[in-house]
Amino acid sequence: MNTILEPQITILQNTKMFKTANEFSLHIEQLVASKKMSHMDAVLEYCKENYLEPSDVVALINKSLKDKIEMDFRELNYLPKQAQLDV
Repeated sequence: MNTILEPQITILQNTKMFKTANEFSLHIEQLVASKKMSHMDAVLEYCKENYLEPSDVVALINKSLKDKIEMDFRELNYLPKQAQLDV
């Protein structure tokens, strides 16, 4: 019976837990930079690697990360474009 529980415990020990949304956001930024992927893909990759549902990390997505995901979606035409001021 212990052999069944040991792999599950190992999986949980390998999961990186974040105390704040900012720590999670920094980790996602590192994934984006290192793997050249979008922010949403990085969040989904993190969920896949840690056996989590995307709904499990909603509380860890801060405003900055949410804005970057939204910007990625606008660039991919998943959301309508917004007017931008030329600066």
